[in-house]
Amino acid sequence: MKAFNKVAQVTILFWLMKIVATTLGETLGDFVAITLNLGYTIGMVVTLLFFIVVILIQLKAEKYIPVIYWLAIAGTTTLGTEISDFIDRTLNTGYFFGSLLLISGLLLTLFLWYRKYDTLEVYPIFERKKETYYWVAILFSNSLGTAFGDLLSDNLGLGYLTGAIITGAIILIVVLLHYFTKSNHVLLFWIAFVFTRPFGATFGDLLTKSVAKGGLNLGTLNASLVSLALLFLMIVLSHKKQSRELGFQK
Repeated sequence: MKAFNKVAQVTILFWLMKIVATTLGETLGDFVAITLNLGYTIGMVVTLLFFIVVILIQLKAEKYIPVIYWLAIAGTTTLGTEISDFIDRTLNTGYFFGSLLLISGLLLTLFLWYRKYDTLEVYPIFERKKETYYWVAILFSNSLGTAFGDLLSDNLGLGYLTGAIITGAIILIVVLLHYFTKSNHVLLFWIAFVFTRPFGATFGDLLTKSVAKGGLNLGTLNASLVSLALLFLMIVLSHKKQSRELGFQK
């Protein structure tokens, strides 16, 4: 039986969708925990249930299906927001310790992945076990991004816009290194993947927080709906792109 690739190819569209998905994760996570007043513990349980459903569907799928894959990504960004906020605020560990804890989890996952497969290549992925490492690493990186974004905005007093500019600049540097140097592309991927999360987190906060706190005060629901609509449009583009590629292969 022929094995098919299970994950998205890393392209410009991938990164645009990742940023929108991380923004959605931040605003939707805050909508569940804060706007609906469920709190971080119940919010984490709710988003965990959603994540479990979509990740099981993704793992069971026999090939890469854009809508399922990106729902799983959105599940990791939303759950990642709740995990980070639960660690930082409910457990009162603070953003620095929360970031340290999450980056340790990410590095351990990548270490175990590399030890088993002798590579951290993220595309293509055919094996379910390897895909499991992939999703665990993504969940840790998205949780880390939330904590790190909050660390920049709140603890360091940079504000949401400045935090987004800093993380955006880091992403730009990674892009330049990718195209104009011979730097390890796998390492650059994981650096970019981690930092697109705080970029999305700080941008999400910029959209939703009050003007007094340096935000645009759009509200978590409105910001989530806008992000969801943008992500849906790009998922449609991704499906069309995949259909064209499959048509060329026949």
